[in-house]
Amino acid sequence: MTHVQDELNSQPECWTRAAAEAAGHTAVLPAAGERVAIVGCGTSYFMAQSAAALREGAGLGETDAFAASEFPRGRAYDRVVALTRSGTTTEVLELLTELKGRVRTVALTADPDTPVMTAADDVVVLDYADERSVVQTRFATTALTLLRAHLGLHTDAVVADARTALATELPEGLVESTQFTFLGRGWTVGLANEAGLKMREASLSWTEAYPAMEYRHGPISISTKGTATWMFGEAPEGLAEQVRETGALWVPGGLDPLAELVRAQRLAVAVAAARGLDPDSPRHLTRSVILAP
Repeated sequence: MTHVQDELNSQPECWTRAAAEAAGHTAVLPAAGERVAIVGCGTSYFMAQSAAALREGAGLGETDAFAASEFPRGRAYDRVVALTRSGTTTEVLELLTELKGRVRTVALTADPDTPVMTAADDVVVLDYADERSVVQTRFATTALTLLRAHLGLHTDAVVADARTALATELPEGLVESTQFTFLGRGWTVGLANEAGLKMREASLSWTEAYPAMEYRHGPISISTKGTATWMFGEAPEGLAEQVRETGALWVPGGLDPLAELVRAQRLAVAVAAARGLDPDSPRHLTRSVILAP
């Protein structure tokens, strides 16, 4: 078993622990009514997109998500939340340093022995969700689970769905597909983006991700026999039928969308195995992007 397989299989336990600990971090996580930005890089950026949409959708305050390198320096926030598994990502550390003394910052990280511990004003350490693999799985979903629980949006059913996602066979013919499109709506757009990234990182697959309603505005033209379109959450009316008419495989998202991401992680590993690739050693990637000064 690869590191990434072992780590993605451990997600139900990690989520249960994160949800139980969320109440203990209330003082450092965003309060209702605060204007908040959530930042990250790569996978963490896509989790930021989902968390921001969940918070604002719950009516708890204006919430934006940015890649750390694209944070708007002239915009005012009450709190900035940074997601960084390694605690060493250059763009995140530079942003936190720049914001020091200007806006309250909190970092969610997996490694307490890294520069982020002093770069951020407050830190939440999820060391039990740290990973040996380059490809992120459990840290990202555990950080999002912590934030969902903080918002009052996590239930035990989410963990049950994750166990189902790990135990259920992938749809027939999915691994053999030549192209994958992931779709989301609202907070699941970030999950769709992350599913596409997982496929590219682990299996070098041709993947794309879109808001579901945007899929009809051009991207559906690539769908044909041998491709797959996967929906995270409830699909817009008529979309499944339109996809099936192209000859593509339609994959409905019947589980909690975060559990659907676990299924997509499994797909990435399965496609990598089918192609003779090692998902623990993705091409051109390292565990953390540290730029030379």
